[in-house]
Amino acid sequence: MSIFKMILSFAPWIAFLIISGPTMFRLKLGIIVAAILVIVMGVTKLHRGVILWAGVLFFIYALISVVWLNNMWTVRHMGILANGTLALGAWLTVLLKQPFTLDYAKEHTDPSLWDSPIFLKTNYVITSAWGVVFIIGVLNAWLKMQHLAVPHWVFEVAQYSFMLGAMFFTNWYTAYVKRQRGSEPGLA
Repeated sequence: MSIFKMILSFAPWIAFLIISGPTMFRLKLGIIVAAILVIVMGVTKLHRGVILWAGVLFFIYALISVVWLNNMWTVRHMGILANGTLALGAWLTVLLKQPFTLDYAKEHTDPSLWDSPIFLKTNYVITSAWGVVFIIGVLNAWLKMQHLAVPHWVFEVAQYSFMLGAMFFTNWYTAYVKRQRGSEPGLA
């Protein structure tokens, strides 16, 4: 999967991350824009699987809790809740033996390989890497809340860096597995 397609699949979350800011107006705007993106992308099938459902659940909760009720506990814990929702979704798919990356990998893979142990293992590894990045995001958000003597931009750069790292890892690992298999077409 290309970096562009990965960015597109996480578009509501990325929009929320970029738009929401230090003011209540920006936070509410970020939630509203992300919620609209989740709905539009779900209807147009640009978004699917656990990432879609995690977005639906999280942004409905955020719309009710923040936009409508002005719940300050949710506002303070927004970063932990967002990353925690994604982490829970990713790890749940691993536990249920249906790594969320399968939904995306099958688009570019010959159906005869979908039950291949290598294809499945590749998706477990990539989904686990994303799960780790989401857990790091939870920790990053928690550290940001601790009001350490660290500028907030450091936490933002860290968040973006880990997300980009997961995207590059996804592409690199898929190519690596294909090379190991002798460039078998459509492996992952």
